[in-house]
Amino acid sequence: MPLRLVFMGTPDFAVPTLLALSGHGHDIAAVYTREPKPAGRGMKLQDSPVAQEAKRLGIPVLTPKTLKTDDALAEFRSHEADAAVVVAYGMILPQAILDAPKLGCYNLHGSLLPRWRGAAPLNRAIMAGDAESGVMVMKMDAGLDTGDVAMAERIAITDAMTVTDLHDSLARLGADLMVRAMAALERGGLQLTRQSEDGVTYAAKIDKAEAKIDFARPAQAVLRHIHGLSPFPGAWCELPIDGEVVRVKVLRCALADGRGTPGEVLDDRLTIACADGAIRVQQLQRAGKQPMQADEFLRGTPIAAGARVG
Repeated sequence: MPLRLVFMGTPDFAVPTLLALSGHGHDIAAVYTREPKPAGRGMKLQDSPVAQEAKRLGIPVLTPKTLKTDDALAEFRSHEADAAVVVAYGMILPQAILDAPKLGCYNLHGSLLPRWRGAAPLNRAIMAGDAESGVMVMKMDAGLDTGDVAMAERIAITDAMTVTDLHDSLARLGADLMVRAMAALERGGLQLTRQSEDGVTYAAKIDKAEAKIDFARPAQAVLRHIHGLSPFPGAWCELPIDGEVVRVKVLRCALADGRGTPGEVLDDRLTIACADGAIRVQQLQRAGKQPMQADEFLRGTPIAAGARVG
């Protein structure tokens, strides 16, 4: 028989899992998500991506400010769920909530636990130069991503990947993984393995102060820094444009041949020297403008070899 589930998630990353579980016949009793937030030019309240999909599917949507009250617990219990599925919900689940579903609460986490527990695992994996990432289904406990692991899938991280690319790949992979995990749970065959305490790292929330590009680092480290922050908050540097120093976000780049003083523009294609090697900017964005391909940008704003990037 299909499981009766409570789904808890908020951003785009969680949507494929909600759709996959619903599409495989599970009874989604309710969707918990974060409150609507002001967005767009008019700053009108906008539902989360998960809320939008849940409403389209006709699933009740709840947006509690807290789960720590007796009323919140009573409402959660009233769904009589077999299990809860949690994907980037954005709120800590107290122990009473974790204990409410008879089969437990299961989180889809975007890292190869115990590496990159915490808030920004995809960004940190790319920025650290990791060769791979993945998704794991974990039975939740009171700790921060410390629960027993049920299933995992891995994916290679290439130098061409931005965090958007990795996000989209893992969202699709994770949806399939959670469907398989819930099928095993339904059969009574979901096996859990305790996480190792070796290799624990924490993925701290991204701070905008980290976003300035340091060309005094090796080229691959500069590339991974850029791609790990693309598109948000966006790694930035300052380019000399029309006699002014202008802040520009670099959204995508590639390793390139060439050597020079770190921050030196080496040619007319926006190849920039690093401490070791160089990168070529492929996509960038000026403040208040749409992202542009570098060749399109350079047709209107040429930057000559020898210019300095700060």
